[in-house]
Amino acid sequence: MLHGTTFRVNIARDTCLVSLAAVLGVLLVANPVLPDLGGVSQLVCSFLPWLLVPTLLLAALALAVRSVVGVAAVCAPLVAWSILFVPQLIDHPHAYATGTELQVTTMNLGANGTADELTDAAIVSVQELTGRNRAAVAAALDPQHPYTATVGTVGLWSRFPLTNIQPLDLGQGWPRALRAQADTPFGDITIYAAHLGSTRLGETASRNRTLRTLTDLVTQDHSPRLLILGDLNTASTDPHLTPLTVHLQEARTGLAFTWPALFPLTRPDHILTRGFTTRTATVLPTHGSDHRAPTATLTPHVSR
Repeated sequence: MLHGTTFRVNIARDTCLVSLAAVLGVLLVANPVLPDLGGVSQLVCSFLPWLLVPTLLLAALALAVRSVVGVAAVCAPLVAWSILFVPQLIDHPHAYATGTELQVTTMNLGANGTADELTDAAIVSVQELTGRNRAAVAAALDPQHPYTATVGTVGLWSRFPLTNIQPLDLGQGWPRALRAQADTPFGDITIYAAHLGSTRLGETASRNRTLRTLTDLVTQDHSPRLLILGDLNTASTDPHLTPLTVHLQEARTGLAFTWPALFPLTRPDHILTRGFTTRTATVLPTHGSDHRAPTATLTPHVSR
């Protein structure tokens, strides 16, 4: 009798562990095609790398209860996580100098950011530029960045002349992005500085609409050297970003989370490139903002 009870308990235990492992595996592998479920799918996409935590806890539990079946089952989400994210952790940019490096950065200023951290970059994009912080941002960036373009709450500062400046309404009813060309010693660079529509749990229509519009513009833009700098309000793991990143490379090292600044959990802030090789990339701590600032040193591909 006792043996039968123990057998049933072990079966129930193993079934529970296998079920939990299967859920984690499905979320990692099939999340892009799962129904939205009131924003739950979007939430999981935004924080997908953090599924490693419950996966490791499940593995520890399976070991603690000595479930061979449970340990075997949890290997599936562990392998899926490793395939998705280990290459990002070990794939480092080319850390060599060529003499034609370009440092770029972007930052959502939030309520109290001043951009003091961004002065070393040659090209700076900022979002949430308002009457309250505009003077402080200009005081920080103007001395080394004499060329400026702003539209709405988006700003672009450059050490190189900016031409062909175009405000862009990406579908919000007002411009919150711009396109400009920077005249640099190694040729023109097309820059999109953007702040896409906001997203909340279950409310992504504005973000999705602005992202599609930006993707369409970039797809039709054949500039050989192109940058997108800004807060795209979508994580690198969000499948909605894939139609854009299939044409561009993201300049980053590792997972490089940027939000929230105190303990970053996801990366809505992006540096996307075409016609460049990323030499170094990092995320800068910031003061007064709830976002950290991704920054990258790029080597341009010079046209022959």
